Amino acid sequence: MATAIQTRPAGVRWLVRGLSILACIALWQVASTTHANLGIVTFRNVPPPVEVVQSALTLLRSPKLAAHITSSLWRVFAGYGAAVVIGVILGFAIGRSRAASDLLLPPLELLRPIPAVAWIPLSILMFPSSELSMIYITFIGALFPIVLNTVHGVANVDRRLVASARSLGAGELAILAEVVLPDAAPSIVTGLAIGMGTSWFCLVTAEMISGQFGIGYYTWEAYTLQNYADIIVGMLIIGLLGMGSSWLLTTAGRLLMPWRSPKVAR
Repeated sequence: MATAIQTRPAGVRWLVRGLSILACIALWQVASTTHANLGIVTFRNVPPPVEVVQSALTLLRSPKLAAHITSSLWRVFAGYGAAVVIGVILGFAIGRSRAASDLLLPPLELLRPIPAVAWIPLSILMFPSSELSMIYITFIGALFPIVLNTVHGVANVDRRLVASARSLGAGELAILAEVVLPDAAPSIVTGLAIGMGTSWFCLVTAEMISGQFGIGYYTWEAYTLQNYADIIVGMLIIGLLGMGSSWLLTTAGRLLMPWRSPKVAR
């Protein structure tokens, strides 16, 4: 017997989410103030939330905050924008052409497992400035998720739809724009969101080594100066920027894909 799906009111869901964050902060406060030692994990040197809030307020009053954030945002969106253009084009080519797949997919699969840290020395040798090398690192981080998800979406388009469009006289460009792209769009948007997250991860790694401004550089500098509260402030800023970027992408994806039915929130 079918049962009706019970959905929580939006207010209750947001209350639960807020309480979960408060619970995590409370546990953090207790572990830090009591210098909890859990065997393999110790909170002896971890600052409590109160100290982190004080450091955050100090950073908010500092003129360096804008320089750090704008530097990181520029590097991420420059590298990510290039990865979107190149990644989607490569994904469509590989997904639609067996020849392109045989030619392009093997080197991409060979390079994909290489971590961002391993690319940093080579990028310094390849590019004349550290700024370009950091942008390249963010580009590499975002490229592979975008390519692979685009390939997956394009290769799994229902062939009956393509055949039907072709039988009605549609050309290749019309098929790509009106059949392949709408059907592959959910997978592409997923790749874009994953690519944004990996782009931030790679940027922080690059800024720790080659940067002079940026959130990653700020976090690494705080560690070298033993300003432990500033380390957590930098981590939280990175998390907020990454979460906001991914939210913008998924929201834009939902607006651009009205045919995709939303999942029922439980």
